[in-house]
Formats: sequence, C-alpha cells, structure tokens
Amino acid sequence: MRFTRRTLLRGAGAGALAVLLASCTPRTTDPDPSVSATPSATPTPVGEVPAAAAFVRSQWATDPFARGSRVTRPVGATDADLRTLAEPVAERVFFAGDATDPDRPGTVAGARASGERVAIDLSALATTDERVAVIGAGIAGATAARTLADAGYDVTVIEARRAAGGRLSTAADEDWPVPPQRGAWLFGAEDAGVTTEMALGGATFATVAESAARGARGEETFSDGTVVAEAIAEASDAPADVALADAIADTGVPGSDALGAYLAWLSALTGIDPATASTWFAPELPGGEFEAATADVSAVVADPLDGLTVTYSTPVSGVIYDDTGVSLRLATGEALTFDRVVVTVPIGVLQTDAIAFDPPLPFAHRGAISALEMGAIEVVWLRFDEPFWETEAGLWHVVGPLTPEESASPTPSPTPGVEASPDTTIRSWVNLMPATGEPILVGIVGGPAARAVADLGDDELLTLAAESLAPFVGA
Repeated sequence: MRFTRRTLLRGAGAGALAVLLASCTPRTTDPDPSVSATPSATPTPVGEVPAAAAFVRSQWATDPFARGSRVTRPVGATDADLRTLAEPVAERVFFAGDATDPDRPGTVAGARASGERVAIDLSALATTDERVAVIGAGIAGATAARTLADAGYDVTVIEARRAAGGRLSTAADEDWPVPPQRGAWLFGAEDAGVTTEMALGGATFATVAESAARGARGEETFSDGTVVAEAIAEASDAPADVALADAIADTGVPGSDALGAYLAWLSALTGIDPATASTWFAPELPGGEFEAATADVSAVVADPLDGLTVTYSTPVSGVIYDDTGVSLRLATGEALTFDRVVVTVPIGVLQTDAIAFDPPLPFAHRGAISALEMGAIEVVWLRFDEPFWETEAGLWHVVGPLTPEESASPTPSPTPGVEASPDTTIRSWVNLMPATGEPILVGIVGGPAARAVADLGDDELLTLAAESLAPFVGA
C-alpha cells in the first residue's frame, strides 16, 4: 500500500522535548509552564501502571511568552530567513535568539551564539556611552547583556517572567531527588559546548543511550531512520522543496508502526510537524548518545546576569524607534527610552501582536518572521515510589497500538481530504533509573501532538501517560 501523508501522520503525531529552548520572552501576565508536585486527583491506574507519586509538566505551546519550544523551518523557509532576522533595523533594533542562528537554529548553543553575535553587531554601530535595553533574560539575552556590559555599555535587561532562564527551566522542588527540567535538558552533540559550560556552573548530566521498543504485542522493532534519510536525500535534488511527510510518501515505502514511532521521536527532539517540515532544510536525524541534565541548569543564564540591572515581571508591548533612539512601551503603561534595543523573544511571539513595532519592521524582516515556524515540544516528568518496569534501557519507544484489540485490526484509512487528528500517545520516554537510581520517567512529545497535549488538564495528562506506559509494565 502507498504511504500517504495522512497515514504517516497517524503514526507520527506524538513525541516531544529535546534539545533547546533558547532566548527569552515578552507580553502581559506571567504564566510560567505549570509545575505540579502531586496530582490534584489520583487517576485510576491503567493496567498495572501505578499512579505517580509526583509529576511536573510543561505547557510551552500555550504559554504567551513562548508560543512553542524552538524554531523550525517549514517548506519555503531557508537559512536566508534566519540571516535576515539577524540584521539590525535602522541601526537601532537588533534581534537575537535561536531563530537568528543559521548554523544551529533551534538549539541552546545557537541561541547563545546569537547573543555573542548581536553584541558584536551593536558595538560596531554604537558608542560605549549609550544605553542599551535587552528584552528577554534567556540564554541569548543574558549572553548579549553580559558581553555588552563588559564592553562598557549601560545595559538594562527587561524580562516578562518572574525569573531569568527563558526556555531553560529547572523546577525547584524538594520532593524530587533529580530536579525536573521543563525546558531544554536532553542535549546532543551540537550543544556540547553549552553542556560543558553548564557543568562548570555545577550542573550534572547522565548519558542516555540504549533504547527499547514495545507495543501491545510486546517487544517491537524500532526504525533506524533509513527511510527518512533516503527520502530527505532524494528530495534534496527535487526542483522544489516538499514537506517531509510528502517526501516519505513519494518513496512509495509502505507505512509502518516502527516508522511512525521514529517520526514521533524526531518530533520529540526537534518540535517539527512532518506535514510542514522542510526537506531542503531538514532537522538532524536522531542518533548516538544524549546527555540528560540531572541538576539545576540555571547558572548558565544566572551567572552572566550577575551584577546587571534586570527588571522582572515586566512584559514589553511596544517598540518605537527612529534614527535618534528607541522607546519601549511596557504592559504596565510606562515607557522607557534607550539608544538601542536587543530583542530576544521567541519567533512564536514575534508572529503575534504581543509586541507592536512602530514603524512596522521592514518587509524583509516581516517576511522572515512569517516564513519560519515555532515547533512544539512538551514534557511530563513522573516520579514513582518504586519501578514497575525491569528494563535497563534509557530510551523507550512506544510502537503501534496500545491494546491487543487495536493491534489485531488494521487502522482505518482517514477520510479522504481530511487530516487525521494528532496521535497523542506519548511515544518517547527517558528512563532515568539506570543513570540516577531513581524511579523517574520522562515523557516527551513533539509536533502537533505536543500542542494537543498542552491543552490537556493535569489528570487527563496523567491518564494519557499511564496508557502510554502500559506496554512497559514488567518489561
């Protein structure tokens, strides 16, 4: 049977979290991603999966200061859009963040590098007696602010949240022997430099490598990604960019549960939606080992901000600029004036009316903002009193249906012309027990499924997690 995009999406709609989350935030209230030490109600366990003793979740997709987790490139977007967004506007407005680094877009390392780059760009146009505002106290904003302050500029950092960190977020909770990470915490090779810096600041990491795959039928085979890699390679020679899902369909390879689980894992690490993700600028495919943060990672942002003027709980709602300077409108109704401003808010926020620019940004910048996409990644940390599993594998993949009844009958084809609803099964899990000795499981989900999961209530999410973990009971 031919592997259509809709068939593909039924198996690929889940997964989540991974590397990155960089830069910062902006706008009204202060809705930090929710943290729940204990469930508000104890859901009925599914099968033999016990209720978690404690849990922490993220909700980046519904957070007005983030609107998602990391930048991605859909069909039509190119590296030129990232470079355009990195260009200063009227020599007064500068942009930094993971959406302005063409070498490592969507990563913590890329966000930090953008902070260093923007400080150099601004210094080439300004004199050291000028006052500079930095909007956002994530890693991009903190890096830019520290570099500029060390160069002699009068720097003020304005942060919408109650604390620094942006989408690097460690939940402080004494009930957890391993502090839950709501933001970037699973790092690949591209973030090696940042993890080294975090380690110098006191963070610790556990290596996660060996994987296991299970489903309703028991042990399953997990895809090695060959089909996806071949589809990307073939599409690279095509006359026009196509979505990853369409490129896979064009190979004529039949759909499979293993491939669906692999795509869920890819979305979990990158936030992409296979239905829109570019093949010309495809994300790195998963492979090798990952370093999972097992301690507070906040020092990588807090240390650069030490000694600087930082105003918290202050969203910026407007940026007015001309050839004489910049005026920032705050959500409180106040206004502050500076000589120049560095904007580090996520691309998902720039795509809304959260910050009004007057005059409007140049057409090229607006085009770049519109062309890019904010990927979605969500995470749920579960702590159990004791393990209900036996596998020592650090990475778990849920393959295929979750019940024998579903496994015995083929999945009906979606109605022609109607996209299937996202599969919200949490298909990707990290088992921290082998590395830390603690019975902690971390579910990650990405793409359209992550946005659907972000809308769930806590008890709905816990029930979904229990259903997704059922194949690993006693495994």
